[in-house]
Amino acid sequence: MAGGGQRTAQYGPDSASAEELPESLAAEGITITVGDPEAPVKVHLYEDPRCPYREEFETTGGGLRLREAMLDRSARAEYTLASFLDDRVGGTGSKKAVNALRAALEEGKFVEYHEVLYANQPEESVDGYTDAYLLQLAGKVRGLRSPEFDAAVRSMKHRAFVAASQKAYEKAGGAKEPEGPGTPTAVINDKRIPLQLGGLLLESEAFATLLQKIHDEPGEWDDATL
Repeated sequence: MAGGGQRTAQYGPDSASAEELPESLAAEGITITVGDPEAPVKVHLYEDPRCPYREEFETTGGGLRLREAMLDRSARAEYTLASFLDDRVGGTGSKKAVNALRAALEEGKFVEYHEVLYANQPEESVDGYTDAYLLQLAGKVRGLRSPEFDAAVRSMKHRAFVAASQKAYEKAGGAKEPEGPGTPTAVINDKRIPLQLGGLLLESEAFATLLQKIHDEPGEWDDATL
């Protein structure tokens, strides 16, 4: 594993907070991993911080139940951060937000900052993730603001990561989706939830039921034809 500021597991009787979830950057330098690396259910999420459906997933949909599963160590999450909406809608907010999230990972605060960004997401059509707004939101995360973090946000320190992560997102779409698979997209234990079933990502209970079923009957999920 690589990446400065990575957090190791701190599970225990008082570990009820997302602040306790371990987080790190994968060895390939692109995928951000959260949760117990030994958890049997792996949920790989593709997201653009400006995507309103991703905000719905995180704040009222399946993201809430995924967080519970990560905290009880039955699931772990992986994130590929895209920034295609800047080109589609205009502006630089997605790229700036991805850069800031990478900077938060360097400080061991990715999980908390990720949660704050989606809880305070600007309208998709508004290029609202400015440096000033990203730093303002960082102030809501205890211990995140520092001269180093602020400089990383303002200077786009992680621009190479932003570009590489967008390319990884596009590659995930394969030949049929050369611009990327769309967001939100979830791949659970290496099997992608198809577009026609994508609505369950926004349904908290349905997503929780799916995660539990995959946890309890992994073989059936492996053999499922979606």
